[in-house]
Parts: sequence; C-alpha cells; structure tokens
Amino acid sequence: MQTFLWLTFGLDADNQLVAIADAPRGKTDLICPYCGDRLIAKKGKVKAHHFAHQTESCRLIERPEIELPRLPCYDRFNLYLSPKELEQLTRLWNWGRIGERVPREKGAMKLALKGFLRRLPSEPPYEFADIGKIPFGALPLKQFCQVQEPLMEEKLAQLQRKAEREPNDLNTTDLRIYRAQYDRVKAQTIYFLRIQADGKTLHKIGVTTRSLSQRLAEIRRDLQEHFEKIAIAPLGTWEGRGNVELYFKHRYREWNYAIGSLTEYFLFPDALAVLADLQAIASREE
Repeated sequence: MQTFLWLTFGLDADNQLVAIADAPRGKTDLICPYCGDRLIAKKGKVKAHHFAHQTESCRLIERPEIELPRLPCYDRFNLYLSPKELEQLTRLWNWGRIGERVPREKGAMKLALKGFLRRLPSEPPYEFADIGKIPFGALPLKQFCQVQEPLMEEKLAQLQRKAEREPNDLNTTDLRIYRAQYDRVKAQTIYFLRIQADGKTLHKIGVTTRSLSQRLAEIRRDLQEHFEKIAIAPLGTWEGRGNVELYFKHRYREWNYAIGSLTEYFLFPDALAVLADLQAIASREE
C-alpha cells in the first residue's frame, strides 16, 4: 500500500493537537493521535513538513489517499486521479489549449463522470470543468475558492456523520484532525507583499495568524541574510483565506524565485494581474 506524508498534527501531554508548523524539528514529546507512539517532526527543505513515528508507522495512517482526513484541493492537486487518469487529463489539456474543446477518446467519458470534463452536445464533445483545471493551476483564485470550499465543508459533514454512526477511535480521530486543519486555515490571513531588494522587485505570498507587523519583522530578518537594501510594501491581506496559499504557489509556480532556502518569493512579469487575481477573493467574513 502506498503511504503519504500527511500526518501534520500530534498530541501533546494535555491531549491537544499541535500542528507541524508549531513543533520543533526532530524528536518530540508529541504522540500519534492514532496509536500513541512518539513522533519525529520532519521539517526539511524538500518534502512537505510532516510527523513520522519514532518506531514503525501505525497501520491506521497507512491508507489510500482518498480515505485520509485531508482538506480537499489543499496541498495535493492531483485530486485523487490515478497516474493513468492524470496522464490522460494532461494529454487532453495540452490538446485543448489549442482551442476551447477537447476530443472524444477512450477514458474521456470516465473523466467526465468524475466531473473533470463537461459533456457538450456537439463535436468536439468535451470541455474542461472548473475542477479539471486545478491540476494545471489554470483556475483563477476566486473560482478555486468556489470549487474547494464546498468540498471542504462536505468532507467535514461526511466525517461527522461517520463518527456519529460508528464512534470508534479511528473515526473520531479522523474527525478531530480534519476539523483542526479546517479551523486552522479559516483562522489564517493570507498576505501579498512587494519587496524591493537591491534593485530587484520581488513579491511574496504567505499566511499568518499573528499581526502582519510581526510577520514583516521576521521576513526582513530573513532577507537581510541575502540583500543589503530592503523595502517591503504590503499590497493586500485576506482574512480567513489560508486555504488559498498553496494553490497560489501551484498556480504561479513558473515564477517562483528561490532565495537560498526561502521559497515563497516570486519574480512576476505582470504583478498587477496577480494582485487582481488575489483581489477577486474576499476575506471570508465579507
């Protein structure tokens, strides 16, 4: 069975969930919410940050991806497609970029039944549905929210129903972990910055649950290791939109600009268009 680096919460001595972002790197006193084994916080520069067991991983976390209590469309944008299905969707996408429609071919109907393609009454018989554009980062941020948020809420409702129907340790822990992720992204504010650094104009995306001024002080300290003259200008903040950050990085990955180990910076050819994409999403309470 294939496993995924998905465990991002551990339990502390008070039985409270602690996110990987708030845990120190290396061996911790946190335990697995499923089996109680001690956890190691894996926070390297290549793989997504996650918890691993200090001994052998428990079987309760080794499940097919679709069964895991993960936020839909949040940090993996293959959307549960098999490698073969994703390959076909990519082939159709590359063909369809020439025009607006994609051709009839074996397997396309299955992709349409899953919602990735939309059936049309004429030839060519398919076009990409909004969710089918997500693997390619082609969906604007506002439409991404319109697709993702109902999926997030429906999965929460499904886990709640399952925990009520079968209140065992697995189902109640799944619900608790999912709710912690859900509440965490709703509590985050996404910010977009313009940075002048030694004559170079960069932009940065990020999320925070603290004041922006606190975060800006940290960003300045990070950049001072690489640049002498730094000016930072906030271009916008959107409260309760932590769910958008990783899709933003996926959508604009072509313009990612690494600065040492810093990975949330971008060198955009048209930053105003990117800002307009962000401005189209409202803060969650608006």
